Amino acid sequence: MPLTLEIVTPDARVYSDTIDTVVIPTVEGEIGILPGHIPLLTQVEHGELRVTKGATTSFLAVSGGFAEVGGDVVRVLAENAITEEKIDENAVEAALKRAQAEMDSAKNLDPQQYEHLQELVRYSGVQLALKRRRR
Repeated sequence: MPLTLEIVTPDARVYSDTIDTVVIPTVEGEIGILPGHIPLLTQVEHGELRVTKGATTSFLAVSGGFAEVGGDVVRVLAENAITEEKIDENAVEAALKRAQAEMDSAKNLDPQQYEHLQELVRYSGVQLALKRRRR
């Protein structure tokens, strides 16, 4: 019995398919979900999400959010998510440099803005690590 995985961000549905397994990065560590998993609600951490379907494993970079497992449906509601093949390494590096420069040069940043820049830096790091590891 396969799982149905949906990964949704505020901007789009990033992934929707039937799969065999998924490994989700959470604040408590990685968790693996197989068909028949007990119901679960957990907080998603920045990291690499792995999806297995048949003999193929796909990778996505995700950042903060929640994952819900109910029956054989897994829903991930993330702030950001992108499949490995859609990561543009040059664009991510440029965004990372801009965010770091803004953090370094701003002395009186609003706490929310500073937190947003920190999140951007962390998510950029996850994307770059994922893309570079697969070379």
